Amino acid sequence: MWWTILRGNCRVVRSQRLAVHQSPCNRSPSRSVSQNPLSENNRALSSSSAVSSFCLLKSSKSVVTPPTRTLSGFSCCSSPLSSSQNTMEYPSFRRDAAVVDDLHGKQIADPYRWLENPDSEESKDFVEKQNLITNKYLHAYPHYDALKNLVTKLHDYPRYGSPDLEGDYVYYMFNSGLQNHAVIYRQKSIYDTANEVFFDPNTLSEDGTTSLSATSWSEDGKLMAYSISVGGSDWRIVKVRDAASKEDLVDHLERVKFSCLSWTHDNKGFFYNMYPEVTTNQAIGTSTGSDYNQKLYYHHLGTPQSEDVMCAEFPENPSWKGSVSVSDDGHYAIMGISRSCESKNALWFCDLRKVNGNIRGILPWVRLFEDFDAEYDVITNEGSLFYIKTNLDAKNHRIIVVDVENPDKANWKVLIPENPKYYLEWATCAAHDKLVLHYIEDVKSAMYVHDLSSGKRLHTFDLGCSAVMQVSRKKKLSQFFYKLQSFTNPGTVYICDLAKPTLEPIVFREIKSPSFNPEDYETKQVFYPSADGAKIPMFITHRKGLIVNEETPCLLYAYGGFHIAVQPYFSARFASFLQAFDGIFAVANIRGGSEYGEEWWQAGSLKNKQNCFTDFQAAAEYLYKEKHTSPKKLVIMGGSNGGLLVGACCNQRPDLFGAAIPMVGVMDMLRFHKFTIGHYWTSDYGSPDQAEDFEVLIK
Repeated sequence: MWWTILRGNCRVVRSQRLAVHQSPCNRSPSRSVSQNPLSENNRALSSSSAVSSFCLLKSSKSVVTPPTRTLSGFSCCSSPLSSSQNTMEYPSFRRDAAVVDDLHGKQIADPYRWLENPDSEESKDFVEKQNLITNKYLHAYPHYDALKNLVTKLHDYPRYGSPDLEGDYVYYMFNSGLQNHAVIYRQKSIYDTANEVFFDPNTLSEDGTTSLSATSWSEDGKLMAYSISVGGSDWRIVKVRDAASKEDLVDHLERVKFSCLSWTHDNKGFFYNMYPEVTTNQAIGTSTGSDYNQKLYYHHLGTPQSEDVMCAEFPENPSWKGSVSVSDDGHYAIMGISRSCESKNALWFCDLRKVNGNIRGILPWVRLFEDFDAEYDVITNEGSLFYIKTNLDAKNHRIIVVDVENPDKANWKVLIPENPKYYLEWATCAAHDKLVLHYIEDVKSAMYVHDLSSGKRLHTFDLGCSAVMQVSRKKKLSQFFYKLQSFTNPGTVYICDLAKPTLEPIVFREIKSPSFNPEDYETKQVFYPSADGAKIPMFITHRKGLIVNEETPCLLYAYGGFHIAVQPYFSARFASFLQAFDGIFAVANIRGGSEYGEEWWQAGSLKNKQNCFTDFQAAAEYLYKEKHTSPKKLVIMGGSNGGLLVGACCNQRPDLFGAAIPMVGVMDMLRFHKFTIGHYWTSDYGSPDQAEDFEVLIK
């Protein structure tokens, strides 16, 4: 099957475990499933939310006042609120004083717990009133229409994904500009100019809220399994499309969540994950119940879901999730088992030849690694030799070769030793006998080609100050595709033939925005000290020739969690800020991510979580010291774990920031683990149920 690595706009979707699946940690391994590489650039998510974010910078108490001279030709100086309107009439809501928890001897009041039920009339009323006051504020902004037009214009540019070679066609994703969702096109050859639409997710719903989540092709390239999300839900519906007719088959799977999609090479069916104890009505977007007792199933093509075969379950460990990929040669089902977002997993495998392709029950799994002592990611195999990327005895990861017929550690071979300085993020096999390795070197991408048998380095890619956002390949083919982005480059897709003696990447598609000229902007990387002396990298992007000072508007972004690195990437949202405010966009690579491997993550998680917040605050202080901006001109922004970051920094150091945008933040640190997949996040935050972790979380 085709193997891809994808990164999203503001978060990283990366190779981490064994098969591509919808990850509870925003860390999707990528072997057999392709996820939509253009989804986060769609109009619904980016354009309108960017307008809202930038207008909210104009709060009467948190004013970021840009200069009257702007590149877009309009001024964004005035606040939506007049001097007589400095106080909003915030709606009042019921406080339930009776809700008090005793947590480890401390009384914790939770007067708004009723909001945990999103379907109650009271919660719906809360959301409606929040929207009313927000929309009133936004539309009172005198430059709302001008800013909206600018943001819309900057989002309106054609975008391409990296191609997949499947069967008789070359498939790729394309968004013409303002489409809600990228469309899957196909053509007969790589350089063919004639193409056709194969699958258009924009037709799935009238309002554009149903999206394509992932795809997985059968080995012969004749069938595409795909999953869709309705209304942004984590729950998925899986269907199968025929390549010849471009029509869906009868197959329809529900109750699917955090799932792999991996075909067996006989093209008879595929593995996936389901929650059989969940009813169809519960598997909707507003469900907040905890996700336990996921099971692995095999779907035989053309049969109803009720006849699907359960292949693995973990009744004694209900939080475990087992994701399967089928090996490049089709002989093995390889299951990575996770129990949290930590970089550790168990690894089981099954030789499918022993069941003669007749999957009718629990498979005869061999437990290769079962202690959750490290991360084990199978890259490829040569017969019984498994090539595995691991952090066992190697915090920056290395590649070992294990003979599964003789797996004792004494028999292992180290193929690629650990790099003591830089983190080996992923590895893949192409052109039969080539390994492509991707390292994060001072936050930027570095990619190399090695010989599969000897480990010898053969080629080095010239990537510059950029990041590899997407890769696609097949082991049996020599073509290798990769997509680069930077803070000023919307994207370039390259193709190269790894079977040739010299590396000669050729541009397959160059992505250009008619409203954004990369030559007008520049990015520099700096390293600033945090409170404990740690050197933290930060990228700073602005217009060339901009004279920065205390009056320069600045948007500071970070994530800092779950072993996720924020590498250089292009965002029309942040490009809008650069043009509208003629300011600075800064990304602080704080601890908690994977920018420098395992130790960098550990230094920003669990009892060390405060380092994330301190690093972010130190970034602001550095910008002030260097006279790049000032507190009244600085807005901080982050989403999910980054939303927690922004919220915590607002509470700890409100004097440092003029405005803050915490997007979908993890804010209730005492109850996050009780809902949906929150229990997986205890690897970063700790568990509120444990007294030691509670004392950290309550601060």
